[in-house]
Amino acid sequence: MTDIGSYAVPVMVIFIIAYASFKKTDCFSAFTDGIKTGVKSVYSIFPALFALFISIGAFRASGLVDVISDFFSPVTSLIGFPSHLVPFAILRPVSGSGSLAFASDVFSSLGPDSFEGRVVSVMMGSTETTFYTAAVYFGAAGTKNIRHTLKCALIADAFSMAVSLIVCTLYY
Repeated sequence: MTDIGSYAVPVMVIFIIAYASFKKTDCFSAFTDGIKTGVKSVYSIFPALFALFISIGAFRASGLVDVISDFFSPVTSLIGFPSHLVPFAILRPVSGSGSLAFASDVFSSLGPDSFEGRVVSVMMGSTETTFYTAAVYFGAAGTKNIRHTLKCALIADAFSMAVSLIVCTLYY
């Protein structure tokens, strides 16, 4: 059973080649055409991703996350939102790797079985890296006007974070 994974890709490649031969399709030209299309997609979304990565690095290095966390701490403590999770909640819609770094900080400082560790785990699974996803998909499609999508996606992220906190409060 453990060997299935090692055979999956070769079997899939052989199946695709056999199917293309059966349909009398030139596999090599189809493969190179796919590569050309992929390179064009990468070229079109690279500027948005590069700007996003630079912005995330500057945001984390500037210490602005701590300033924003301190600013919102009276409100978060009033509603029962753990103050350790404010940086995660701020960075999650922007960066998956950045939010994962904050989640790892929560796990190492408070433990994965702590209330905060469980909440951050549920939030990680129920929210999306909205800006990254929008940059990739809308950049590839060439869509410029995405304000309504971003609004709805950020509302969904905020709702998911709130529900994550509620569920963990009720369950744990």
